[in-house]
Amino acid sequence: MSSPELSLPPIDFSRYPLDGDSAAVAALVGTCRAQLDGRQYCSLPGFIRGDAVEEMARQAVPLLPQANPANSRRNCYLQRAGDPSLGNEHPRNIFNQASYRMIAADLLTEGSHLKRLYHWPPFQQMVAAIVGTGRLFPNEDPLQPVNVICYGDGDQSAWHYDSTNAFTMTLMLQAAEEGGLFELAPNTRAGEGDEDIPYMLEVLKGGRDRVATVSREPGELTIFRGCNSLHRVSPVSGDRLRMMAVFVYEEAPGITGDPEVNQTVYGRTGAER
Repeated sequence: MSSPELSLPPIDFSRYPLDGDSAAVAALVGTCRAQLDGRQYCSLPGFIRGDAVEEMARQAVPLLPQANPANSRRNCYLQRAGDPSLGNEHPRNIFNQASYRMIAADLLTEGSHLKRLYHWPPFQQMVAAIVGTGRLFPNEDPLQPVNVICYGDGDQSAWHYDSTNAFTMTLMLQAAEEGGLFELAPNTRAGEGDEDIPYMLEVLKGGRDRVATVSREPGELTIFRGCNSLHRVSPVSGDRLRMMAVFVYEEAPGITGDPEVNQTVYGRTGAER
């Protein structure tokens, strides 16, 4: 996959000097890493300039007719079928509705703000340092690297875990009129097969004592451990779309997506459309 022209992305460099001040970047990384380790998420408000965020949202709107409308009833493992042997009180047999529209990476122009940010090496280096890996590589799938999830009136994301990637990273482009809150229950599992089932059931049944509502203002970058912490987007209401970009990096080069996952999420297996 070819990279777009690596000109400077529209980061607010006055707040986040990734273009030169190494001491300030080191301090930022230290703060974010401590937050990520301590509460399973960190946020960088105003990471992208306001004018650029508005432009990103405007550029996504014409792509909506080509976006995949995902509407399904799933458990928190993103499965549509449960396991009868575990009983009705097991998380694998508790289902919730999820609905949204997904704009795949190949629909975005190569020179778009989102792709320039995704491919900019200092950005990749900052994220790698925050999540504690030596180096990150772009995902090589035509659909997955950077995409935009859009929620309209009545849409929501059910409680779920993300894939086995060590972290999830999102950028809010536009908030809903009402609802669309990002909620996260930290440390509901240490890994697949090492789960706190009572804690998970508490959350899935409506308990909020240990659930954090994470700020999601336009232009805010958020990194979280979605593979270890149940999370969701609460129901959206109103005419204004909730629009959020998702960035997918890998710890090794040459990784592409699972065609079955692509079919479920994007409505197709590859770049055909």
